[in-house]
Amino acid sequence: MLMREEIKAAVEALLFIRGEIVTADELVEILDIPLPDLKLIMQELILEYNQHKRGIQIVPVDQGYLMCTRPEYADLLSRSKKVVHRRLSQAALETLAVIAYQQPITRAEIERVRGVKVDKVINNLLEKGLIEERGYKEAVGKPVIYGTSPEFLRVFGLTSLKDLPDIEGA
Repeated sequence: MLMREEIKAAVEALLFIRGEIVTADELVEILDIPLPDLKLIMQELILEYNQHKRGIQIVPVDQGYLMCTRPEYADLLSRSKKVVHRRLSQAALETLAVIAYQQPITRAEIERVRGVKVDKVINNLLEKGLIEERGYKEAVGKPVIYGTSPEFLRVFGLTSLKDLPDIEGA
């Protein structure tokens, strides 16, 4: 069994190499420790990162954890020429907003809201990992239903969908 500091180091390595949300259940399985122990260790690790004001942080997200940069360094990071920018078209942003606020939603429902075909946009968002298929609607033809992915939360700096801004006029 790993010692406490070894567990922290292993968690850092796992979160760093993944670059996406790692669920608490997955960490429990990989590290072979009980969930209550993991939660305590994660609280300690998060506190350590916050106390030392590191450039990166560990954030609890939904049912897991994510290692990411601190928001206060966003301006500095944007000046780096090596930063990968994932630019989305206006159509992709509009479609993503419809999905985020109305999920689970079918392609036809998105097209009704936007008033245009969204086949290519949906495929683009799926390729980027920002949305995912969530199953099939119990309706004629059993259309695919879509929802946002954990990558959507990460890219937009959200911990959950509850962090989405309120829609004006709704």
